[in-house]
Amino acid sequence: MLTKSQARLFFLGGTLFFSLIFIALTVDSLNQVDERQNTHLLTDSVARGKMIWDSENCMGCHTILGEGAYYAPELTQVVARRGHEWLRIFLKDPEAMFPGQRRMVKYEWTPEQIEDVIAFLEWIGKIDTNGFPPEPDMAPATVTASLPAAGGAAGRPEYFGKVCIACHAVGGEGGNVGPALDGVAGRFTRDELDRWLSDPTSVKPGTAMPNLALSDATRNELVAWLTTLK
Repeated sequence: MLTKSQARLFFLGGTLFFSLIFIALTVDSLNQVDERQNTHLLTDSVARGKMIWDSENCMGCHTILGEGAYYAPELTQVVARRGHEWLRIFLKDPEAMFPGQRRMVKYEWTPEQIEDVIAFLEWIGKIDTNGFPPEPDMAPATVTASLPAAGGAAGRPEYFGKVCIACHAVGGEGGNVGPALDGVAGRFTRDELDRWLSDPTSVKPGTAMPNLALSDATRNELVAWLTTLK
């Protein structure tokens, strides 16, 4: 049983001790600001992208660095997850990338404005957030679109590595939005694969696969490679 003087001393000592810990942690945090942020990577394009982000009130639906609304996906690491080319296609026409699903506004941005928004999001993604946002506990293992390790099959077209891999996996590497494409040549003929890439809804009405309006050269290159995945 503490006496009144002992209790007072215990209270004052504890308050002083934890106050010192709080001050030390605050000083440590401030000392790490320069190291963790990436101010040296700021460019005019990043600044313009931030202005677009603010003027269009993107945080009314999305979050970055944990701040914003939670109606739409968190975008702190979106460039690492999806890759530049995928984002260019999506921002040009969100509905085309997710037919019948996405409610994101089509902003009619110019190509330059799209590049600025991507530059801003890429800059955000390079801030040292100490592991935020964390991966979901039950998320399947994937490799993000921008990592060199993504996709290792011989002769893989560049377009697949920039766009398709954000949704499809090959050899266990890639996204899990769409089905894995291992053995796809055993499930579909060359003509069927060509139809899928030309107009997915003509093969499967209501499919979530977008019509990417591929050029003949790109489509033929993808089809030729997919036919090797047996």
